[in-house]
Amino acid sequence: MSEKFQNKLYCICNEHVIFDVIDEIECDWGVHLVIQCPKCEELFSTDKECPAFQNILKLLNNNPSLYSDKEKSEYLSNSHPN
Repeated sequence: MSEKFQNKLYCICNEHVIFDVIDEIECDWGVHLVIQCPKCEELFSTDKECPAFQNILKLLNNNPSLYSDKEKSEYLSNSHPN
């Protein structure tokens, strides 16, 4: 999964960046693979929606080929409660 973020992507801060990958960040419900924009420093959970981090779907608006339809569905179906 982390290989997806080693190419330049268009962040929500309107910059093309290579995201920093953080293998394990803990939240109240578990551990996530998280990416961080080196410009705006926003954190995005990549495995499931979590209220502690930005939603990866915001990145998908600018980078529609980043996740397949199956990956989007799995991301949403595994979400933490808000």
